[in-house]
Amino acid sequence: MPKETVKDLKQFLKPYTKQVNKKSHWLRGFVWDIYPNCNELIYDNYNAVAFGWSTSDKVGDTFCTIAAYKDFAHFGFYWGNQIADPEKKFSGNGTQYRYIKVFDIKDFPKTFMKKLLKEAYANSMAKSDSYRIKTGKQVLKGATIVKSISAKKKRPGNQAAKS
Repeated sequence: MPKETVKDLKQFLKPYTKQVNKKSHWLRGFVWDIYPNCNELIYDNYNAVAFGWSTSDKVGDTFCTIAAYKDFAHFGFYWGNQIADPEKKFSGNGTQYRYIKVFDIKDFPKTFMKKLLKEAYANSMAKSDSYRIKTGKQVLKGATIVKSISAKKKRPGNQAAKS
């Protein structure tokens, strides 16, 4: 079962503090419990470990992401610019990704995020259904997939994305 597939992720998160590991794993469980039939895509990047849930095996169908940084984790939406943020909780002003910083799990807005996850998932399903119809390819379900491992070592204390 993918939620229990943690060997690679644990290895990738080793450079991070115990607190960041705990937050990252808790957030991961939060999403897996709601979307067990989606695929988890893991990226061990040079400046962060990022993992997200996709309705296919394509990054473009990712609807939710978690990224581990030195003192916090991002909980975000790959296509966050396409979902409502009525409470104005999101950071990020790029063309697509929106997120909140999670410093403490007890402050994580579970109900609000479940609502946004539902909207983000619906958007992703529309995209992956379109891909499946166009290509005739079957979409994976419930898999954990390591998509990339950076050759460059992570330095959690020296991260590019501190905003």
